Amino acid sequence: MTTTATATTATTPATATAAAPTPAVATDAGTADRTGARTDEAAHVISGARERIDTLDDRIIGLVQERMAVSAVVQEARIGSGGRRLNLSREMEILGRYRDALGKPGTSLAMTLLELCRGKI
Repeated sequence: MTTTATATTATTPATATAAAPTPAVATDAGTADRTGARTDEAAHVISGARERIDTLDDRIIGLVQERMAVSAVVQEARIGSGGRRLNLSREMEILGRYRDALGKPGTSLAMTLLELCRGKI
């Protein structure tokens, strides 16, 4: 005599609410360490933005170096004609322009830029 067993499956009504999706955790520990991100998506965004910042910094450095060279030409012409090394009214104009555009930190930035271009006074 052969008997066949049938399996029964118990079903229960769904009583749990849908959980909010959780962000994917960063799987590349190296990327997380470099960016401080907690997800792969955030690490990707940060890495891309940092590449853009590095490119901008390279351009800024190049522009500062170019400004230094042009400033040297101005100083040579001024001194060569018997003038002073500095033109304080021009420097005040530059300080004001940076302050107006960037606020108080702009003044500090302009002071540093002027120092790079003409040396300490």
